[in-house]
Amino acid sequence: MLKDLDCKNALPREKTYRLYDEGGLYLEVTPAGGKHWKLKYRFDGKEKKLTFGPYPMITLMEVRLKRSDAKRQLIDGLDPSCVKKEAKRQAELDRFNNFQKIAEEWLVHNNETWSDNHRATLKRRLELDIFPVIGNLPIKSIKIPMLAEMVRGIEKRGAHEVARRSLSYCSQIFRFAIVQGLVDDNPVSKIKPRDILKSVERGHYAAIDYYQLPELISKLDKNEARLFKQTQLAIELMMLTFVRTGELIKAKWEEISFEDKKWFIGGERMKMRKDHIVPLSDRAIAILNELKNLGYQREYIFPSIREPRKHMSNNTILVALRRMGYAGIMTGHGFRALAMSTIKEVLNYRHEVVDRQLAHAHKNEVDAAYDRALFLREREIMMQEWSDLIQHIRLNHTHLGFKNSSAIGRESLPPSKA
Repeated sequence: MLKDLDCKNALPREKTYRLYDEGGLYLEVTPAGGKHWKLKYRFDGKEKKLTFGPYPMITLMEVRLKRSDAKRQLIDGLDPSCVKKEAKRQAELDRFNNFQKIAEEWLVHNNETWSDNHRATLKRRLELDIFPVIGNLPIKSIKIPMLAEMVRGIEKRGAHEVARRSLSYCSQIFRFAIVQGLVDDNPVSKIKPRDILKSVERGHYAAIDYYQLPELISKLDKNEARLFKQTQLAIELMMLTFVRTGELIKAKWEEISFEDKKWFIGGERMKMRKDHIVPLSDRAIAILNELKNLGYQREYIFPSIREPRKHMSNNTILVALRRMGYAGIMTGHGFRALAMSTIKEVLNYRHEVVDRQLAHAHKNEVDAAYDRALFLREREIMMQEWSDLIQHIRLNHTHLGFKNSSAIGRESLPPSKA
């Protein structure tokens, strides 16, 4: 048997020579001074050789373990050389099947299922937050600590919800890889977001109260924030219709029926994937006509100022509200909460009518049953009365009281034209 000192002191000679251990293992020393471990064995009646690697990178103790593994493979009827080649091929395949490649295949696989907006959001999150950390890693090699490091990095910049969703995206990609036979396990399934991320108290979208409406409308009309006219009108139309920001900025002229005074939003643009009708008040129609007179007659009702073929940016309304002094106080989504509470409290409409106009997800079977009722005529009147209430505030610089105030909701409004 060889000793490590024998290996260390082996000097090059004129010709290649061997230093034998036992069990067919030997160290081959070349004239150039290279030292390589090899194993001589027989398989299927033929003499074969297996290379283990260079000394001293692979020590005598390590190579003996490799020799033992090879001997076990022979006992199991396997050719160690073929086993090594297969392992090398699999390693190359694993490197090829990195996380980014599988994730991109996942995006393509779901291309027809998702909306353009959802697909673009996923792609952006993957490219910004996930690929830079684990994109180049073989998907088989990704473990829970790697995922934890990735999402904690997102969390550190304050993007708690993005961090949580990124973990969910990774889980979906691992499930896709399992179906493709590329991995056997989904490491994300073994953990929960709370195991990695800090607890964050969830809050509602920032929204002003009804009594603050006169000030907001006044600021919007005076426009001391120097907003583009289009942005002014977008905020007012959002206030009147209380649709989601994405539904507003991607609105197209073809969705508007001026004759019927309705806005028809296709299910592919709605959060709940169902067609939605928005009755338009007289003021909402006037805003749309004003936009047309301003020359905004491209595909989108609210085109981007810089790239008119595209729609307004998702952040435009939020930035505008900040410039008006409502940072952390009001958001585009906040108009939905404002309308819900005010229409119920001031105009005395039933919850299910307002909820149907908001196109909310159903929380229970009763709400789901109401979904079959459009309440369309009621909503037409409601949307006009909501518009009249806003116009009353604009003209009188004051709001109507709640039920326990001196002025009682819709009874104090001028007669509706609806």
